[in-house]
Amino acid sequence: MRRRTSDVQLAIRARSLAECRARQRWESVLRGLGERRREKGALIEREWTEDVPRSGDSRPGKELALNCPAKMKTTIEFRNVSFAVSQGKLLLNHISSTLEEGTTTALLGRSGSGKTTLLRTVNRMVEPTSGDVLVDGESVRRSNLIGLRRAMGYVIQETGLFPHFTVERNVAVVLEAEGRPLVERRKRSHELLEAVGLEPTGFARRFPHELSGGQRQRVGLARALAADPRILLMDEPFGALDPLTRAEMQDMLRRLMKQWKKTVLLVTHDLDEALYLADRIMLISEGKLIANLAPKEFLHSQRPEIESYVNAFHRGGSAAQKELS
Repeated sequence: MRRRTSDVQLAIRARSLAECRARQRWESVLRGLGERRREKGALIEREWTEDVPRSGDSRPGKELALNCPAKMKTTIEFRNVSFAVSQGKLLLNHISSTLEEGTTTALLGRSGSGKTTLLRTVNRMVEPTSGDVLVDGESVRRSNLIGLRRAMGYVIQETGLFPHFTVERNVAVVLEAEGRPLVERRKRSHELLEAVGLEPTGFARRFPHELSGGQRQRVGLARALAADPRILLMDEPFGALDPLTRAEMQDMLRRLMKQWKKTVLLVTHDLDEALYLADRIMLISEGKLIANLAPKEFLHSQRPEIESYVNAFHRGGSAAQKELS
C-alpha cells in the first residue's frame, strides 16, 4: 500500500548529499519542516508517493539521506564584522557569514564595496573595528600572526613575485622562510610548477621578467600552494589577464580545487567567474552583505541589487541579439 511520506522524510529525500553541500543550510531545512512556501524560497513543495523506506531496505535509491551532514565543518566565520576608517566611514558594516571546509566562495561587488577589505580580515592584514573573524573556531586575534599568514595561501593580481629570485625559488619562498632543506624545497617547487602547467625544466631557472602575465600568475598560484595551506585567499588573481588566458587559468584553478579541496575565498568583479568557480556567491555593496547564495539561486534571484549586477554583465549579448532581430 502506498502512503504519503512524513514531512521529515520529504525534507530529507528532497535533497541529495551533493545538494546539501551546495546549499550549506541543512539546519534551515530541519527548522522549516512542514512549510511549503517561504518568502525566500528555502523549500520547494514536492509530492512523494513512493513507499516509505524501512530500516535495512537496500534497494538502490531507497536509503534515507541521513548521511547528509547536519552541519558541514566551518573553516572561516565572520561574526558581525565592521571596519571603519579614521573619518568614521564604515567600509564593512556588520557582516556575518560562514565558509565551509573545502568550498569556494566568491566575494562579488563593484569597486570600493569592501570585498578586499573583508578578505584581508582573514589573514589580519586588516583588523576589524568590531566583531571577529574565526578560523577553525578560533579568533584570528589570538593566533600568532606569522603562523596564521603562513598557513594561508595568498594570491593577488600583481602576483608579487621577487624579481631577483628564479621561478623555482619564488615558488618555495615560504618553505625557505620555514627553514626547509633545499632538496625538499626544490622537489616541492617542481611538483607545483607541473600542477599549474609549467614544465620545470623550461621554467624553474627563469626570472619573472622572462614570463608572460599568465605564466607569472601560475607561478603566484604555485607559491601560494607551496606550504599546502587549507585556506586560499585570492584577490582578483586573473583580473589583468586577457579573456582566453583568464579562461585557461579558471579551468586550471577549478581542477586544482576539485583535486585538493581547499577552502577558497575569491574576490572578483566578474560574475561569470564567480558562477564558474564558486559554490557560494556573497554580494557586497557599500560594506554590507546583500546576499549569500548558490550560483543558480544568485542568477535567478529577483532581488533588485542582484538583478542589476546580472543585467550589467549581459548587456553585450542583449545588444547583439537586438541587432540580429
